[in-house]
Amino acid sequence: MTAEDGVLLKRSVTISGHSTSVSMERLFWVTLKDIAIKRRKTLQALIEEVDQTRAGNLSSALRVYILKTLLESEQNGSKKLDGSRDCVPGRGGS
Repeated sequence: MTAEDGVLLKRSVTISGHSTSVSMERLFWVTLKDIAIKRRKTLQALIEEVDQTRAGNLSSALRVYILKTLLESEQNGSKKLDGSRDCVPGRGGS
């Protein structure tokens, strides 16, 4: 982790036709973008998806979503962030 990872960044997003801003640390933005790419979604679409199921503020909901995604990926062994599987030697696969 670098000092830059903890820098708070504010981004403007549009949700249901309304502009709002979201503040998260750089590392969270990078990870959220990576998840979006691996799931073949735009960052905007992923943020809207999280927004539809959140109970608290959007920034917190996004951080929790990122953490849960990473934990689920880790618990599923070689499972990638997009839900597909890596080929792991000794476990089969193609």
